[in-house]
Amino acid sequence: MKKFLILFTMAALVFSCGPSKVAKEARKTFDGSWTLNSVTYPNNPGEFNVTLFNTASASCFENSNWDFVSNNNRGTYTVNGVGCDGGSNYFIWSIDEENTPSGVYDFLLKPTNEDYKSTTGNQGFRLNLKSLSDTNMVWEQTVSLDGSPFTIRMNFTKN
Repeated sequence: MKKFLILFTMAALVFSCGPSKVAKEARKTFDGSWTLNSVTYPNNPGEFNVTLFNTASASCFENSNWDFVSNNNRGTYTVNGVGCDGGSNYFIWSIDEENTPSGVYDFLLKPTNEDYKSTTGNQGFRLNLKSLSDTNMVWEQTVSLDGSPFTIRMNFTKN
């Protein structure tokens, strides 16, 4: 009986410390190839010179290809466009399960080299996953522009 109680307690700890069912489903939905169709600024009309992920201008990211692997939280993206430096960019990603009301998640995108070793130390990019379905995904990042919040929205479709 004592062994059973210890085994039950250990199993309860393992399952309670793991990701929630909703987060697991979100990770599975991320899995696969996506296209970043557009970058918009929902609260600010007009044209802006925005650099995403310290890599390239937002216009270079439009129609970029993204691949997510959910079982190891790794991925790649390739920017496209005239005058844009092509090539693969590597990253690791994780979903922040704390403070996630109604299935909206924050997640971290961290640039790496091709061996998935960090290129930025402990720095990464915190994004808000505004919506996620089997075919569409929307990210938002809020930065500061002239002391005011500025929202960048990235709209994806699954390939």
